[in-house]
Amino acid sequence: MKAASLAASISIVWLLAGCATGYQPNGLTGGFSETQLDTNVFKVSFRGNGYTSHDRVEDFVLLRSAELTLAHGFTHFAIVDGKSYENTSYMTMPTQTYSTGSATVAGHTAYGSAYTTTYGGQTIAVTKPGTTDTIVAFNGKPNIPAMVYDARFICDSLGVKYDVTCGSGNK
Repeated sequence: MKAASLAASISIVWLLAGCATGYQPNGLTGGFSETQLDTNVFKVSFRGNGYTSHDRVEDFVLLRSAELTLAHGFTHFAIVDGKSYENTSYMTMPTQTYSTGSATVAGHTAYGSAYTTTYGGQTIAVTKPGTTDTIVAFNGKPNIPAMVYDARFICDSLGVKYDVTCGSGNK
């Protein structure tokens, strides 16, 4: 019974983690979060799970930055600080051992054989990418020596790529 419960728990964990993190508020499987630092300054983060590519994480930080920019009445934003990271954890799969045997009796002598097989025990590395950007939002495109993004354009282009409607996330 204990083995069945362990197997069910492992199955649920793998089911939850079976696909890349979607565009969602931060939760058990990752997602975005933000902190407003000033009227037009935000720290925006996205944390992926073990199936999420680093490119997807960067796209979702840009998408959330654009969404926040528009939601707060601004039109453009610039990234003034950006950090990417990876968290790696290791998981060792449980082992299971199966044994089978047979015996033959001839007179007062018994002959037997047994076969044992062990499965599992592999250690798997799980790498989870993340990105945090600090952005400054503007009304109109500023003339500054930085890469300035048009928030509406980012919402439209990345929104189509990931089938996300800007403005549907939490403010």
